[in-house]
Amino acid sequence: MAVFTPLGDAQVATFLESFDVGRFVSLQGVASGTENSTFFVTTDRCELVLTLFEQGEQEELPFFVDLLDYLDDHRLPVPGPVHDRNGVALQRLADKPALLFPRLPGRHPESPSLEQCRVLGDALGRMHTVSRRFSGSRPNPRDLSWLQALHHKVLGFLSNADQTLMKNAVDDFEGEFATYGELPQGALHGDLFRDNTLFEGDRLGGIIDFYNGCTGDLLFDVAIVINDWATNADGSIDPARHDALLEAYQARRPLTSGERALWPTMLSMTALRYWLSRLLVVYVHPPAHDLTPHDPTRFRTIFMARQLHGALPLPEVSVAN
Repeated sequence: MAVFTPLGDAQVATFLESFDVGRFVSLQGVASGTENSTFFVTTDRCELVLTLFEQGEQEELPFFVDLLDYLDDHRLPVPGPVHDRNGVALQRLADKPALLFPRLPGRHPESPSLEQCRVLGDALGRMHTVSRRFSGSRPNPRDLSWLQALHHKVLGFLSNADQTLMKNAVDDFEGEFATYGELPQGALHGDLFRDNTLFEGDRLGGIIDFYNGCTGDLLFDVAIVINDWATNADGSIDPARHDALLEAYQARRPLTSGERALWPTMLSMTALRYWLSRLLVVYVHPPAHDLTPHDPTRFRTIFMARQLHGALPLPEVSVAN
């Protein structure tokens, strides 16, 4: 159970009085998540999600509120934070920062269909198109500079071959990114795995958990999606899901020539990003709570596949009217 700060019914009922969301009915802890306490809250008018922020860079929470407000205002399928009667979204409860969200419909897709891939690609393309005008700023905390700074911390836990592989890849990435210069920038989700989406059949109910949100290379988000949504167990890319996602995405925001040139590198770099972050949790920075960390092996497999086989050809661009 990923509830690190328990709450009582009376405590939440009092908290809700500041909002125009109806009368408290019930409270249920959510058995998922690795950093924050999450609850489903039912009132006589609606279903809500209440999140208490347990750790991390809490001074950056206003950025996430502003980003979600912005995307919600542009009719993206995200949970816009609920503001109280004074227009304030970020609150405190049980001496922790707290946010209240509408509960969006659907479930996480385990094996996404081609239509779900198309729908997600379209939504991400729409999001990136409007996010380029978002005025907030939070540098990407997991970009190439992070890889350069932190990969040495795990080298002692790797085989000699993996040490060489990781060090050489980081050096290669540095040269590739320097060659192509700045890519199109905007606000990113930063962690758009299948379990951060909700679907009802082939209908997208919402994109959730923006706590890795930042501003940076839009291509970074696209590569994360392909490495999760369109990747087989052996690390290879599924051509049908790959094309469904990227055709729908590019109908909204065609990739530039620089992005196309750097695409294989970005796929490989984001795979290494998750291999490294999971190695750090296992060996260097164990979770603050009694939770089982993600297995790094999955993203080592994906990274190796990207290094050995590169990327599939990008589909042709078809721009929507």
